[in-house]
Amino acid sequence: MTDKEVLRLEQRDGEWVLAGEHAPRFGLVEEYLAHLLDRNYSPATVRSYGYDLLAFCRWLTGQDRLLEEVTTDDLLGFLRACREATLPGRPGPNVVGMDGRPLDRYAATTINRRLAAISGLFTYAGLRDPARRNPVPRGREARWRTSGERSGMLAHMVRRPAARSALRLREPRRLPVALSPQDAATLVGSLRTWRDRAIAGLMLWCGLRSMEVLGLHVKDVDIGGRWITVTGKGAKQRRVPLDADVASVIDVYLLAERPESGSEILFLVGKGPHRGGPLTAAGLRTVFRYHRGLTGVTGGHPHALRHTFGTVLAEAGVDLAVMQALLGHAHVDTTARYVHLAPAHVKAQFDAARERIRAQQR
Repeated sequence: MTDKEVLRLEQRDGEWVLAGEHAPRFGLVEEYLAHLLDRNYSPATVRSYGYDLLAFCRWLTGQDRLLEEVTTDDLLGFLRACREATLPGRPGPNVVGMDGRPLDRYAATTINRRLAAISGLFTYAGLRDPARRNPVPRGREARWRTSGERSGMLAHMVRRPAARSALRLREPRRLPVALSPQDAATLVGSLRTWRDRAIAGLMLWCGLRSMEVLGLHVKDVDIGGRWITVTGKGAKQRRVPLDADVASVIDVYLLAERPESGSEILFLVGKGPHRGGPLTAAGLRTVFRYHRGLTGVTGGHPHALRHTFGTVLAEAGVDLAVMQALLGHAHVDTTARYVHLAPAHVKAQFDAARERIRAQQR
């Protein structure tokens, strides 16, 4: 019997539910996913949590354990199984990345997201039955505050950090990977439709995330005023200036290429049986996968265009607060990573500061 026959995740009437022979054993998971939708969580987040909990439930089925019987030892066993699991279709264990880790294993961020989904599930169970013990141990508070917030200078912005589980894996903090100007020009130049050029332009010259681009409505784009209303993570809205060249491309797309449709979504499928429907994340990945193979720009992923935008801003000496507003980061520490990608700018600022100090000492 395959894993899908034992347990699988399906979408029914806009909700994610478990199906399969053992689905009745995990009714709490369906109730929790419905609870997340009721709390206005993003459909993409609910889907991700659903697949994370599906992996956990499949593991419990293999261990012949019920959700009501889960202990901290069981969670440790599941996390160990996640670390040792191999990903199908990836290069074998003899192929490692630049950090020395095998490429066929789950990343620490993926395992931590699974742990977050499990923690949320048992927290929800505790809301319904306060006497029920949560098997996920609590750890120290998340350390995301800046030095200004810790010292009290920005105390009005401080929110109480959430406690993270002591089971979390350490996550390496890697710098964003940007494209060189030549690679970016080659990749964008290979795009043939106005829709694809507009999408790439919004990520490369306006810094939008791929899901923010796919979620744009026609009314969100003010071509005349050159503004975009973007709905980012956590349903937070921000206004982003629209590059003049990108505005022209979007204008041509709307007038000459966008199919007739009742959908309010800006970017639609242009061909095939799904013509007129919203372009999906899978469809966008397919477009970029094709053009990566066509151009040989192996790093030409959608998010790399956004990283390139952030790097260009840092090299131009744009203020961090402005960069944070443009990129839609919740915290300035995330934005500061782009400065490390612009060592020439950092060195120029250092040399200028040294010259000012020498002038004062004369």
